[in-house]
Amino acid sequence: MRVLVVVVAALLALTAQVQAQGRRPQDAAPKAEPKKPVVDEKAYKAALERIPEPKDKYDPWGGARPAETPKKPK
Repeated sequence: MRVLVVVVAALLALTAQVQAQGRRPQDAAPKAEPKKPVVDEKAYKAALERIPEPKDKYDPWGGARPAETPKKPK
């Protein structure tokens, strides 16, 4: 009889934990998504036009390669 009481108590303890993990408050309202800022197309294009064009082409691997040596004519 003691074994049965211990087993039942253990099962109740385990099921209570599982139920507690799955519970959610009933009065919790769903979170509203934050509003995205309105994009002003004219201001965006004007800002893009103000970006200066680079004079030299950007080479991300420039530091990894050795400097070019002048080739000797044959």
